[in-house]
Formats: sequence, structure tokens, C-alpha cells
Amino acid sequence: MGTHLPAVHLVGSVPLESAEAVFRAAAGTLGPYVRRIPDGETGDRTNWIRYQLSVVADHPSFEPDVDGPPPQPRFRLRTGVDASGLAFGSLGYARVALRSYETFAALKAAGVVPADTRFQVSLPTPIAIMIAFVTERDQAAVEAAYRAAMLAEVADILAVVPAEELAVQWDVAIEIALLEGIRTAGVDASQAALVRRLADLAAQVPAPAEVGFHLCYGDSGHQHFVQPTDTALLTRVANGIVEAVHRPPAWIHLPVPRDRVDEAYFAPLKALRLPENTQLFLGLVHATDGLAGARRRMAAAGTAGQSFGVGTECGLGRRDPASIPALLELHRQVAER
Repeated sequence: MGTHLPAVHLVGSVPLESAEAVFRAAAGTLGPYVRRIPDGETGDRTNWIRYQLSVVADHPSFEPDVDGPPPQPRFRLRTGVDASGLAFGSLGYARVALRSYETFAALKAAGVVPADTRFQVSLPTPIAIMIAFVTERDQAAVEAAYRAAMLAEVADILAVVPAEELAVQWDVAIEIALLEGIRTAGVDASQAALVRRLADLAAQVPAPAEVGFHLCYGDSGHQHFVQPTDTALLTRVANGIVEAVHRPPAWIHLPVPRDRVDEAYFAPLKALRLPENTQLFLGLVHATDGLAGARRRMAAAGTAGQSFGVGTECGLGRRDPASIPALLELHRQVAER
């Protein structure tokens, strides 16, 4: 494998027609600047964890929680179900990832994808599915079974994809919502408990496979669930992850709202304590103000004294597919600077 330091990070979803289209577009535009390429989470996976709704809804141990709050349906364990014996089957992530990897490997062999580029698999944390789809009363009881199913997906991927070609990203969004007080949970949602869960997930990705984290404030309707005041919470979570994981993560990605061109937003990053081999990526690329806006945010971010690569705030799955080529080109222009 090569050792070039990537300047660009693709968070995960890219709404093109297929994994092959994503690999070709990303490699063709960003080849020298990107070290990991996801398959774009195309098709049913476009809307993040909505992909997992049927896993809970169609499970015979669950029924709709008709007394639960909106906006999305939640499910509860049926009366008499013993959660200690609960099991989930395939979640679908490994099946799709292995199919995408076949395409990725073929394109790498053909020279389309650079030889030192890793295949990136982005996964939601189990607690995200608990908070979104399981009623609070049952979240603690169900979490262990879903976690086991997710880790089985990771193991199935590792059984086929060479570890030296794999990069696994854990998407950390619901955890940030919990810490901001936007969501509530039926499990311990303290920062210490949430970070312990993340460290446990990281431990399931053995070296030489890479593991990284995308810390997220949401992207529904291209809006955060709450606007971050600054990077203080993100810095605390990132430092907690680094202190708790069994080995340094390869990267941590943080969002940067479009209007935050002020030094105050980035000032807490002065307290960020990343190991030398953990790269920071800042999601400061925004299609709506282009290269000029990115350069303003980069200048403000630079005052925090951290080196960083760039990306968008979140995945691209909710965007018009026709906008993707220009957005990838914008990444390249920013990376050149």
C-alpha cells in the first residue's frame, strides 16, 4: 500500500446510479487526493438508517408502538418476548459491501482506482437504530442483539475483503443528538457511555484494516438537527474516542456549517489531541458558496493550529445526482489549495 496523505474524505453516500459509477467518478476526479472510496450507499441505502427500518418492522418479535411519539414509526417487543433470546438475521450491509467490493477490486486491477486506495464501508452505530426505531422502554433490551448482528456483518466483510484494503467508518449522529439534548434514550446516554460504545465498535475492526469516525449533526433537508455553537462538543467526543480506543483511529471527520467563517467556531479544536497517525477532516466544502467559501472556512480553521483534510459536512445521498460531478470537482479544487 502507498503512504500518501489524503486531502479529501468522502463521508459515504453518493447518489449515482451504481457503485461502479461512484468508484469511477471519485477515482477519476479525486484520484491523487482521496485514499478511501465508498460505494456511495446507492439504491435502498440512500437515506442512511431508513435502510434498517424493515429489519425491525418485519421482525416477528416486534409490533408497532401505537402509543409512541411521531415523527417516525417505532416498534416495541411483543408481550411475552424474552429479549435475551432475541436475534436478528442479515442486516444487508455485508451482502451489498461484498458485491461492491468485487467491482472495486476489478477497477483497481484495471488501473481505474489507484492501487493504494482502500474500499470504505460506512456503517451506522447500533444505538442509532435503537433510538430511531425501537421504543425507549425496549432499547436497552434490544441493543445487544442488534449490536451482535452488526458485528456479524463486519466479520462477514472482513472474511472476504483483505484487511489492508478495507476502511470502516462508524457514523456518529444520534450520539451527537443525545449529547445536545435533542433526543432522549432508554439507555445510558452519557458521554462516557456513548464513547465506550464507540471504542467497542472500533475494537471489532482489526488492523491492518482502518477504522474512522464521522461525527455528524444530521442532514435532513440539508439542515442540522441543531446548529453547533462551535466545535467544543465535537472536540470532547473526538478526544474521548482517541483515549478509549484500543488503537488510534485512522481519521475523524467533523462538520463545519456554511456560515461559520469565524475563528470562534474552530477555537475549541486547539484542545484536540489526535495521535500523529489520526487525520482530521473538516466538512467545510459547500456547493452553495464554492471555492471562495471553502477558502474562508479553511483560513478560519487554520487558526486552531490543526492540520486537516476536507470534505462535505455529511454524505451526498440527498443531493441531485446531476450536481455530483461539479461537487467532486469542487473537492479537487479545494484539495489543490
